[in-house]
Amino acid sequence: MAEATFDLHEATEAASQLDAFLHAYEEVYQEPPYCEGPSDVAEFIEHYQVQAQPPGIRLVLAREGDEVVGFTYGYLLAPDTRWWQNLQEVPLPDAFTREDGQRTFVIIELAVRKPWRRRGIAAELHAQLLAGLDVERLTLTMRPEPEAAPAQSAYAAWGYRKVGVSHPWDDAPLYDCMVRELR
Repeated sequence: MAEATFDLHEATEAASQLDAFLHAYEEVYQEPPYCEGPSDVAEFIEHYQVQAQPPGIRLVLAREGDEVVGFTYGYLLAPDTRWWQNLQEVPLPDAFTREDGQRTFVIIELAVRKPWRRRGIAAELHAQLLAGLDVERLTLTMRPEPEAAPAQSAYAAWGYRKVGVSHPWDDAPLYDCMVRELR
C-alpha cells in the first residue's frame, strides 16, 4: 500500500466534497456497531448538507492515490447549539455549556476504511483536523459498544474524557459524550 496523503477542506469547499468520501462513509458505517443501511446513508447525506453550512466547518480526507481511505469533519459549536442539551441525567454548569461560536470544536465523524486501519491514519486525520484551530476544547460522541473499542482507546489516548451520555434525537442510540480541554 502507498502512503496516505491528507487534504484539508474548509467552508464551501468542505460542503462540496460529500461525493468524494460518501463511499468510505457507507463502507465504514455498515459495520457493527452502526449497521447502517440505505435509509441511514440518506439521513447522513441530509445531515452533512446542513452540518457543512456553519462557519468553521473543516473536513480532512485521507487518500491513497485517488481513493479516499478515511475522513473526518467537524465545526465550531454555535452560541445556540443544542449539543449539551442532549446529555442525559448530567447537570452541567452554565459556564461549561455556554458557547460563543469560537470556544468549542465538535468532531462529527472520524472514520477509516477497514483495510487501512492500524496504520496511524485516524491519528493523522485527527491531527490534521485540529491543526491551527484556536479553541478552548474539543468534543465528540462515540458509541459505547465493544465493537467500538479501538475508537474508545484512541480517544482516551488522545486526551478525551467522558462527560456524559448523549441522546441526540428520538430514535438515536446512546453515545458517550467526550471532551478534550486544550487550554
